[in-house]
Amino acid sequence: MVSLQSVNEMAKPGEITNEELVALARELHPLIGVQVDALSLPVEALRGFEPSQIGTLVGALFDACIPVLPQIPEVGITKHEGILGDREGYPDYLHRSGKRLELKLLYVDNPELPIKRPKTAREPSARLTQKVTLKNVDPRRDAMLLIAYQLRLNQRTPPAVSPTIIDLAVFPMVRLVMARDQRMMDAGGRWFGNYETPTIPSRIGQVKLKTGKRIAKSTYARKESEGKDLNEDTNFGKLKRIPYRPLQEFLKKHGADYSHQGTSTDPWTLD
Repeated sequence: MVSLQSVNEMAKPGEITNEELVALARELHPLIGVQVDALSLPVEALRGFEPSQIGTLVGALFDACIPVLPQIPEVGITKHEGILGDREGYPDYLHRSGKRLELKLLYVDNPELPIKRPKTAREPSARLTQKVTLKNVDPRRDAMLLIAYQLRLNQRTPPAVSPTIIDLAVFPMVRLVMARDQRMMDAGGRWFGNYETPTIPSRIGQVKLKTGKRIAKSTYARKESEGKDLNEDTNFGKLKRIPYRPLQEFLKKHGADYSHQGTSTDPWTLD
């Protein structure tokens, strides 16, 4: 069954369509249930790990291994050469349909395992970085592949655990980028350069906005101590901060920290 989160309800001419997203999710569906035992951790060793550390290990593993591991079903994806020319080139994969996929991962806690857990809920660490912009996104071909995974007992070599894919969804990349950027602008931020540096109001800038004063938008700072009205957004593009409703519904479904509302062009609220 294809996740409803895969559907783009308001596709515009020139964008990837609802039907294409549904078909793409259906072809990728065999990934659900796959256990990637190329990474196998002893259960007792988990006591020394936090979820963020697990995420770093699993992220590198999935990115490289999903198209090539023999245990993973053939779903028509190959590693994309990348168009940005750096280590984290965009996009990650090319699908046989011609669609391009950017992989993001969502860690889902397994309460049965003795892993370190933060005292307060932390938002998912995956992000759609400032390197992915309207300059390099192809609205007709590009989608995000969001994979939810959980550490589960390894079926071959217990008592060890391995990352196991428990769900996935695909989202239109252009919609995610536009929602991400609109949130920044709604908050008083802006891009500097040609989609080079995203910024948000500093503490000084926030005070000015609350008192009805204009903020200076000609320069920005990298640190609060520099005293500018705008600072570089160091948390730019985190999944929780992209107010695209289907994405936030997926985060909520898996118990992750999520945005409860979007208030820009088409306001919505999640309970």
